[in-house]
Amino acid sequence: MKIGFIGLGNVGFKLANSIIESGFELLINDLDKNAGKSLIEKGAKWMETPKELSKNSDISITCLPSPTVVANVLEGPDGLIEGMDPGKLWIEMSTTDDKEMQRLANLVIDKKAFAIEAPVSGGCHRAATGNIAILVGGTREAFDLAMPALSAIGYQILHIGPIGSASVLKVATNYLASTHLVAVGEALMVCKKAGLDLPTVYEGIKISSGNSFVHETESQVIMNGSYNINFTMDLVCKDVGLFEKLAQDMNVPTEVSPLITKIFKEGREKYGDRAWSSMIVKRLEDACEEDLRAPGYPEELVDDTPRRKGYEVIPNNIK
Repeated sequence: MKIGFIGLGNVGFKLANSIIESGFELLINDLDKNAGKSLIEKGAKWMETPKELSKNSDISITCLPSPTVVANVLEGPDGLIEGMDPGKLWIEMSTTDDKEMQRLANLVIDKKAFAIEAPVSGGCHRAATGNIAILVGGTREAFDLAMPALSAIGYQILHIGPIGSASVLKVATNYLASTHLVAVGEALMVCKKAGLDLPTVYEGIKISSGNSFVHETESQVIMNGSYNINFTMDLVCKDVGLFEKLAQDMNVPTEVSPLITKIFKEGREKYGDRAWSSMIVKRLEDACEEDLRAPGYPEELVDDTPRRKGYEVIPNNIK
C-alpha cells in the first residue's frame, strides 16, 4: 500500500514518520522540501505537487495549519483532488471547520473516491511514538479502508460518526485543553504565592480531582521554563476561534469561551504567532513578577511507551 502525506510540520512530520516506520511505502509533499529530508533518507519518495502525490498513492493524507491551506492544497493548481481516482481515499488529519470539511469531502466523493476526517489528540510526544489518539468522521466503509494507515499512526482510534462530527469533537477537546492550561497557570501561581513548594503542588494536583492531561504534561514544561509543548499560539487562537464560531452557530450562550479566546488573543499579540502555547501562563508570571520555575522538570516531553498497533475504541453504549 502506498500512502501519501502532505504537511510536515510539528505534528505532521511525526505522523508521517510513524507510517514509514510501520513498513508502508511513503510519498511526501510540503512547501519546504527540507522538512522531509530525514524521511527521504529513510526511503520516502518526494512528490512535486499534491496532484502527483494523490495520483501515485492509494491513500492521501493532509495535516495542515488551517482550513484555508487545506482548501488550497486540494483545489489549487495541481491540487490533490486532480489526482484522486475512483476507489482512492483522502484522510484529513488537520483541526478544521466541520462545514469546510464536508464541502471538500463531497468534492472527493464526487470523483468516486472516499474521504474521512481523522484529527489527532494527545500531544506531539505521543505523535512521535504512534500512541496518539485519533477521532474519525466518515462512513464505515471509508473508516475500514483507513484503518491500516490509522493503526500505524495512532493507538486509540474512535469512529465518531459522519463527516464533520470528528471536527466538532476535536475543536471541543482543543478548547477544553486551552481552558485547562489557563486554569493550571492560575492554580500554580496562587499556590506559589501562598508559599507552597511547586513540585509538591504538581504531585498534589496530579493525584486530586483537579488533575488533567494538560496539568500532567504542560505544567512540566512550564516549570522547566522552556514552555515547549510543540504547539504554537497561532494554532490555539485558530482552534478556540473555531470553537467559539461553533457555539455561536448552535446558539449556545457560552461564558468561558469568549474569555479564553480573549486571553489567547492577547498572548498571541504579546509573544507572537510562533510562541509556544504554554507561554500563555507567562502573562500571569509577568503580571505577578513571579516565575513558576522548579528543578527536575523536562525541557520537552518524551513518550517512553513503546509503539503499539492502533485499535478501534468502542463506546460503552454500543458494546
